[in-house]
Amino acid sequence: MSQTINPPSADLPDIPVDVSPEQYADILRALSQASVDRHFDAFVDVPWEHPDFAVRSDDPRWVLPADVDPLGAHPWYQAQSLERRIAIGQWRQANILKVGLQFENILIRGIMQYVFTLPNDSPEYRYLTHEATEECHHTQMFQETVNRIGAPVEGMPWLMRRIAGLLPWAASAAPFGFFIGVLAGEEPIDHTQKAILRSGEELPPVLSRVMEIHVAEEARHISFAHHYVRRNAPRLGPIEKRVMAMLFPVIMRVLCDVIMVPSASFRREFGIPRRVMKDLWWRSPASRARLQELFGDVRMLADQAGLRETRTARWMWKLCRIDGRPSRYRSEPPVAFAGQA
Repeated sequence: MSQTINPPSADLPDIPVDVSPEQYADILRALSQASVDRHFDAFVDVPWEHPDFAVRSDDPRWVLPADVDPLGAHPWYQAQSLERRIAIGQWRQANILKVGLQFENILIRGIMQYVFTLPNDSPEYRYLTHEATEECHHTQMFQETVNRIGAPVEGMPWLMRRIAGLLPWAASAAPFGFFIGVLAGEEPIDHTQKAILRSGEELPPVLSRVMEIHVAEEARHISFAHHYVRRNAPRLGPIEKRVMAMLFPVIMRVLCDVIMVPSASFRREFGIPRRVMKDLWWRSPASRARLQELFGDVRMLADQAGLRETRTARWMWKLCRIDGRPSRYRSEPPVAFAGQA
């Protein structure tokens, strides 16, 4: 049965500053129950064969929104013909979805690697297998949308695709770092999709529906990762904590570029000048501000977890160009955020 999507935070527990093992178990049970009460099926809750969900090459709703996508706001893009702007928009959305499903494929395998090591009666086991199930549906939704768009996108850069088979092992070898990586992959896409949905722009129905479902379920996944980092940061040894404090912004920035920066093949396909690409990712002041905006929630998390306390750690955030004011609460809207800067 197709479900209505409520606000993503409606069924999520708050994240307290400190939690006992019993409170942590209660939080995970609440997240697990939320997955039972409200979940989606890629081929039940998206009416793929409905005429309104057809992907057409003349549909102007595929034009990139100027107030959300940096390329959509650039004079070079706006000077292109409508047909070309539609084609670029379809390719861009398809590649973001392809990167997203590749990342979620890594996440699913990492989750399975991690839960294999958990003891009986672990509340993490149940919740994480719910999450893996939901991520499988997300990969199906994303791939089906890519297939219907028809753009020959590759997704992640060549090197990331080559090492993708190794990354899930980090879930058992270095789980704290793995779940920071999970946030690095989830937060930029989630932030961008929320911004698009909040913008009020009319989207192709297939894209709108897929984004709505993804944002609704991803809220739980991000909530768990925040809880995990917050709970386990105090358990790190002094050397490990210093190392993770240094790596936190690096992981965020590297995976952000993998997800957000279009590939060289995209630039060649549409003849986008190099100067345009450099301005948009991330040379111009506006693009740098947009980059910083993506990470307000994780800066808040790093502060709460005690991973931005040292001068060296704060310097690393600045070096990666993702420093700035932390969010006051999760998913703080960009407009409200800017008003408090």
